[in-house]
Amino acid sequence: MKVLLSGGGTGGHIYPALALLRQIKKEDPTAEFLYVGTERGLESRIVPEAGVAFKAVKVEGFKRSLSWDNVQTILLFIKAIKESKKIIQSFQPDVVIGTGGYVCAPVVYAAAKQHIPTIVHEQNSVAGVTNKFLARYTDKIAICFEEAKHAFSSYEEKVVYTGNPRAQEVAGIATSSVLAEYQLDPAIPTVLIFGGSRGAKPINQAFIEALSQLNEKHYQVLYATGEVHFEKIKSEIGDTAKNISVVPYISNMPEVFANVSLVVSRSGATTLAELTALGLPSILIPSPYVTNDHQTRNAESLVKKGAAKMITEKELTPNTFVSAIDELMLNEANRAEMAVQAKEMGVPDAADRLIGLIKELQ
Repeated sequence: MKVLLSGGGTGGHIYPALALLRQIKKEDPTAEFLYVGTERGLESRIVPEAGVAFKAVKVEGFKRSLSWDNVQTILLFIKAIKESKKIIQSFQPDVVIGTGGYVCAPVVYAAAKQHIPTIVHEQNSVAGVTNKFLARYTDKIAICFEEAKHAFSSYEEKVVYTGNPRAQEVAGIATSSVLAEYQLDPAIPTVLIFGGSRGAKPINQAFIEALSQLNEKHYQVLYATGEVHFEKIKSEIGDTAKNISVVPYISNMPEVFANVSLVVSRSGATTLAELTALGLPSILIPSPYVTNDHQTRNAESLVKKGAAKMITEKELTPNTFVSAIDELMLNEANRAEMAVQAKEMGVPDAADRLIGLIKELQ
């Protein structure tokens, strides 16, 4: 089987594609893959590093306001369709899968026009512009949140709830002594706090101002600042932290997830897929700076099921920060109930569901 994957811009579009790829390889070691992205996106680094063949097309997203730049974008899009057709004709895929980002538009569109089976995968509860555009042309629309169905109401027969393939990769991770690597005691309840791979200034500020309170707790804190912010925060904190480990970045995040009691984080789709797959309680602080405020919608999906708590950036203060953490870290029963609800939302066979869709289209 030959599979062409396309997705880019952010890790949230790339990592689900790679998770699906790895699961397909487990089932069919002879499967061949090609990933199409842009040279400017993270995919141009992440995908080759994963040992996957990569080709780039030049395409840009539309400006949301009226702009002459959009004329250039349309011309690039038309050219990208032609480039995508050539790539597809050369690779001869059995299926083309788009996981989001504007690069998917010309690739999936070109495949559909050549009558090659196509699937688009929507990770967020608010559908992206690209996937809404492709809904008319693609064969199947895979979603991770039931709320995303509304965006595809005109194509209801194509929509299938699969979840995020990344969930399947982390679902079986066992507990370990990994916290010792961060100078923490694996036997003590631990809260993990992070603001995404690059960190988040509002969360960093709340953490610094709440440090004196967190220092007095009987639970531990593992805090990832983001590499850009680490030196500044470390200098502000000094050596005052007792039960707190501050690091710039956590490379083995899923393993750490499996060994903490609570997570405080943004609410990107991949993070939520991992949290629910593991049945992990969380306090979500959505980024208000993303398209269509989709992180808030993602968080609300968990909150209404009792699987998470949410603090908006407007509500974020040292007191609301610590109070929300205490409410769960000092009450094991509260954490246990939230863990049950999170686990119920998890889709530990998400990659298998997508593979089932692929087989359906063969």
